[in-house]
Amino acid sequence: MRHDLILRGGTLFDGTGRERFAADLAVTDGKISAIGALGGDSAAREVDAKGLAVAPGFIDAHTHDDRAVLGGAADMACKLSQGVTSVVIGNCGVSLSPVAFTERPPPPLELLGADGWSFGSFAAYAERLSDAPPAVNVMALIGHMPLRLEAMDGDVARAANDREIARMRRRLDDALGEGASGFSTGLWYPPNKAASEREVSAVGAALQAHGGLYCTHMRDEGPRVTDSIRETLDAGRAMPAPVVISHHKCNFPENYGRSTETLAQIDAAHAHQTVDFDVYPYNAGSTSLFPDVVREDVRVAITWSKPHPEQAGRDLREIAKGWGLPLKEAAQRLLPAGAMYFMMDEGDVRRILAHPRSMIGSDGIPHDLHPHPRLWGTFPRVLGHYARELGLFSLETAIEKMTRRTAQVFGFEGRGVLAAGAHADLVLFDPATVIDTATFADPIRPAAGILETWVNGISAYTHGDGVSRTTAGRLVTRHRS
Repeated sequence: MRHDLILRGGTLFDGTGRERFAADLAVTDGKISAIGALGGDSAAREVDAKGLAVAPGFIDAHTHDDRAVLGGAADMACKLSQGVTSVVIGNCGVSLSPVAFTERPPPPLELLGADGWSFGSFAAYAERLSDAPPAVNVMALIGHMPLRLEAMDGDVARAANDREIARMRRRLDDALGEGASGFSTGLWYPPNKAASEREVSAVGAALQAHGGLYCTHMRDEGPRVTDSIRETLDAGRAMPAPVVISHHKCNFPENYGRSTETLAQIDAAHAHQTVDFDVYPYNAGSTSLFPDVVREDVRVAITWSKPHPEQAGRDLREIAKGWGLPLKEAAQRLLPAGAMYFMMDEGDVRRILAHPRSMIGSDGIPHDLHPHPRLWGTFPRVLGHYARELGLFSLETAIEKMTRRTAQVFGFEGRGVLAAGAHADLVLFDPATVIDTATFADPIRPAAGILETWVNGISAYTHGDGVSRTTAGRLVTRHRS
């Protein structure tokens, strides 16, 4: 048979978690056309994959790439260079649609950039992706924050009334009908903080008719983390909808070690409802800078500052010392700004990563001047540091957490596995050398060991050459092929 591409003699990790095996893999018309001994077959291009790993393209379960995916291949080099071929956008209650803003929206919506909030419906956003295809596949959630700001005319420091809830639910229902796949909240953040449990469940009730997913940056990931998990589970049952807890963690030193409690709580709930979670492989988070969160015992590093861009990449403590100000006052002077908060325990990070229901999500913020290294390093860090170097889990398990598992939870049909008929989202890497090179000091660096990435059968990234000019991604809707 004649194919478009054959990867010859590679070690295949099929995404299911089963043991690796040697085989050829062929691609025709954007899909995997054959796997096995294909010595009699030929292709327009053949790649010698001996000694290398072939895996399904990685699926980033948690991103803020809403605007980045509109910018062409160069803006997605941070993901393609990691082997990422699909992303979930609209997380933490923050999404670029379905509300247009004429002025700079409040934090943390600025995570998506301060300007260009022009999509007044999800249909308009989907049309843009159709007219100018993205470099990766995109699955979209609708954020609670833009819905609240619109329905409540910006008066978000209170619970919504019935009329406002109904308006939010209609807007979510419309977006789901136009190709969005779920609803996200960021109940820790000011625009969402006053939302009641009743409000969240009532808005999210639109999910049931569309089979949508509920994803949440919970109300608290510190002292009230178990209460927040309970609230999340209650909301999922009330909607009803499957639940994904975003970037699961236990924040601040007084809560270190509590992942034993939270994971047990999630395990117990799983017997009665569908609940999963994503995690990133670092002990620091990143978001907007909030002075009231700044503490003496937690390191904070600045990722960007509008009035003081020269401070990006510096520790807040150093900035405050130079200005002769207390930490909180220095933080206030930097606003609007973004920051990294070093507030997690490595033991918790490893425990959550190793849990059988964890998925990998970068939570990277592509518009930061000095971003968290997770934007460029998440997936090779899991493969190289946690699987190969630490032996936290096998390479088969690591790949399953970033391919089939994520595909099943989110509903990426025909993706996340190596199988005949599946979409040819692929990554070729060297299992002996793959590792993240992005650091907190130097965060914009491509991974080592990721050799080539294909999106829907088209070569999208080659190590040494960078990204392709061809963009082969598409909008993907949950449980639609």
